[in-house]
Amino acid sequence: MRIAFLTAPEGVEQIELTDPWQAAKNAGHEPVLVSTKPGRIQGFEHLDKADTFPVDEVVGETSADSFGGLVLPGGVANPDFLRMDEKAVAFVRDFFERGLPVAAICHAPWTLVEADVVRGRVLTSWPSLRTDIRNAGGTWVDEQVKICDHGSNKLVTSRKPDDLKAFCEAFLDVFAEEAA
Repeated sequence: MRIAFLTAPEGVEQIELTDPWQAAKNAGHEPVLVSTKPGRIQGFEHLDKADTFPVDEVVGETSADSFGGLVLPGGVANPDFLRMDEKAVAFVRDFFERGLPVAAICHAPWTLVEADVVRGRVLTSWPSLRTDIRNAGGTWVDEQVKICDHGSNKLVTSRKPDDLKAFCEAFLDVFAEEAA
């Protein structure tokens, strides 16, 4: 399965990109780095610059129908940049409209809020997003990983880097079910 990993040009929490990416590769999937601009993205370890990664495809030049699922890594700045980009928001919304599975960790649900796809859904995130999720019509829970199937697709969410192992296992299981 081709899996889109959507990030802004900078601000992604590096481990929330690299751990799920490697898990997807290890499971035999093809991870594809999608961003709002071509070139390279800048990863961060909290607020410090870390590594850069080459962009494979650009939002607006690719579409959800060429992927089997979407992973949204967090980082505080990453989803905030993404939710200000209309093409990125439309790209995310398209996965929900097509019924394709989506996985989001930490601050990434901010982009889901902007795409107006959390209404009626149950999800988790970094705790500071709780009010935003509730105001957007979602139900926020404080759980290591939450799988929600109350909607057009399955949504896997997780709270923070400490939850990465459970997050990776859950989204890989869900994506495999959806591909079968």
